Amino acid sequence: MQTLLLFGLAGFLAQLVDGSLGMAFGVTATTTLVAVGTAPAVSSAAVHLAEVGTSLASGLSHWRFRNIDWRTVCILALPGGVGAVLGAYVLTSLAADSAAVWITTVLMVLGLYVLIRFAFLKLGKLITSKRPSGRFLGPLGLIAGFIDASGGGGWGPVATTTLLSSGRLEPRKVVGSVDTAEFIVALAASLGFFFALSQQHQLNYTVVAGLMIGGVIAAPLAAWVVRRMPPRVLGAAAGGLIVFTNARTLLGAAGASTATIVLVYVAIVGLWAAGLFTAIRSAREEKRINALAGEDGPTEQEPARSGS
Repeated sequence: MQTLLLFGLAGFLAQLVDGSLGMAFGVTATTTLVAVGTAPAVSSAAVHLAEVGTSLASGLSHWRFRNIDWRTVCILALPGGVGAVLGAYVLTSLAADSAAVWITTVLMVLGLYVLIRFAFLKLGKLITSKRPSGRFLGPLGLIAGFIDASGGGGWGPVATTTLLSSGRLEPRKVVGSVDTAEFIVALAASLGFFFALSQQHQLNYTVVAGLMIGGVIAAPLAAWVVRRMPPRVLGAAAGGLIVFTNARTLLGAAGASTATIVLVYVAIVGLWAAGLFTAIRSAREEKRINALAGEDGPTEQEPARSGS
C-alpha cells in the first residue's frame, strides 16, 4: 500500500507537469524509478504502460477544454508509435550498465533543455494561421517516439518544443495535441517492451498502477492549469529537479570524487535557482504586456477552431 501511495504521488506530480507543459511525464517518472534502483528498460516499460492510462485521461481532459487539433494528432501519432517500438528494442538490447548511463544521460539532457527553454529563452508569440504539414509531423513523430522509448522519456520535450518553435499552432493546442497523440506512442512502446523484455525483467505492477492512478487524477487539473498557469515557472522547476536527480547517477558511474560531486551540485542548484528567478520575473513581465495589449488569455467561452 505504501508503494502504491508513493508512486501515486509521483504519477500525480509527473502528470501535472506533463499535462501543463506537454512534456516530462516520462522524464520525471523514469527519473524516479531509476533513482530507486530499477533497471532502465524496466523503468521505461513501466512508465510507458502507466502512460497508456494517463495519456488517455489527459487527452479526454484536453478535449473537454478544446485544446486539441485532431489533424495534428492523427499525423503525429502513427510515426510516433513506430519510433517507440524501435526505441524499446534498442534499449532492451543494451547491457545493463550501458543502458543506465544512456538513459540517465538522455534524461539529464532533456531536463537541462526544459530548464533552459522555459527559464531563459523567449517563448514568443506564435503564428497560428498556418497548420503544420504532414511532411513536418511525420519525421517529428518518428524521432520523438524513438527517443521517448529508448531514453525513458522525450516525446514531449522533442514534439512539443519543436511544434511550439514552428509557430504553426496555438500553444495550448500544441500541448493538448501532443499529449493526446502520446496515447498511441505509449501503447506502441508498451507492446514493444512486452515482446522485447526477457523473463528476468518483471514489471512491478503496483508501481505501474500507482503511476497510472496518480496521473489519471492529475489529468483534469493539468488540462485546466495549461489555460491558467504560466508554463515558465513549472517548466523551470521540473527541469531543474530532473537535472539534479540524474546528475547523481552519472557522477556515480563516472567515479567522481566527493569534491567534484559537491561542485557539480552547487553549479546545478545555482543554475536552478537562477532559472526559477528568471522564469518568475519573465512570467510577470509577459502577463503585464498581455494585459496592456488586452490579451489576458483564452476563456471558457472561446469558440473551437475547425479541426479541433
